Amino acid sequence: MRFIVVDGLDGSGKDTHARFVAERYLSRGETVIIRNHPSDSFFGKKAKQSLLGRGKLNHLKASIFYFLDVMNSLIKFYKKADNVIFVRYIGGVFYLPSPLAKFFYKFFSAILPTSNYMFFLDAEPEVLAKRVGIREEKEMFENLEDLKKVRDKALRILKGWHVVRTDREIEETRAEIESILNELDSKN
Repeated sequence: MRFIVVDGLDGSGKDTHARFVAERYLSRGETVIIRNHPSDSFFGKKAKQSLLGRGKLNHLKASIFYFLDVMNSLIKFYKKADNVIFVRYIGGVFYLPSPLAKFFYKFFSAILPTSNYMFFLDAEPEVLAKRVGIREEKEMFENLEDLKKVRDKALRILKGWHVVRTDREIEETRAEIESILNELDSKN
């Protein structure tokens, strides 16, 4: 089984590129499950509801429900297909204050499944802000100031991920992802 993670900040193209990866393996006759977080589970709905709120209490609730949502997906879907793709995984910790983000990133990286197929989609905060600006419902971190802070934190903390720029032509991004997947698949 390939455990593939497509993570990144809001507006980075996670859903778009996760579908691209899924189509790659589906076209080979392999089975694929995509789990997008927050998901449609009870915990995912509560996380999403909290993300649409403001303040420290909603931030805390969003973090807790997000974690429970990811754990629920791991229990239900891990190793249930040839390819399991998680859209948003441990990258959710980057939205926590810096000391907590670093601690929880190390903690979750040590206890949760990881793989060589972990992608962090990156773009300049101005591009991300423009992309999320077209959404009707804005989450608490979907503003330029927070996108800058969270991106800087994520890039400092990330270790062992494939960081792929998405603020360029989509064909270039897909070609880079395809190249990484080809290399990884040839090793496995």
